[in-house]
Amino acid sequence: MAADMLVKLYELSADSVLDRNLEDAGIIIRRALAPELETICNWIRPRFGAGWASEATVAISRQPPTCFIAHQGETLLGFACHEATMKGFFGPTGVDEKARGRGIGMALLVRTLIDMRDQGYAYAVIGGAGPIEFYRKSVGAIEIEGSSPGIYRHILRDLG
Repeated sequence: MAADMLVKLYELSADSVLDRNLEDAGIIIRRALAPELETICNWIRPRFGAGWASEATVAISRQPPTCFIAHQGETLLGFACHEATMKGFFGPTGVDEKARGRGIGMALLVRTLIDMRDQGYAYAVIGGAGPIEFYRKSVGAIEIEGSSPGIYRHILRDLG
């Protein structure tokens, strides 16, 4: 399991050029809505697993939902959540393999972290951060020493 990372939210700002480029391409980044729960989780499960679908269920069930999605028309491209497993935690997040390299992951990351800041957090923890270099480069995240395996150390896995 990767280490957790810490992000300063009070120095974070949106990338208006990236946002405009995605908008020009017809890609919408927005907060998920409760009626989309099954659709989103059914999309997440085969791509990223049941655990992430469970976390997204919690995030979408909050008021306001703490799950953001990227879509182009009716095609879901990615998602990002916070407050899914622990307060103050960002994640999970994922972008469909065919949609990667277009800035969607970065836009979802920043939009979700800004939502955390707007809800009163000064810092966010990225739990079990997979692409550590991406988070370091994108939002200045730093590794939290001694945080692996962190909160996920005794998690039950789907063995079915």
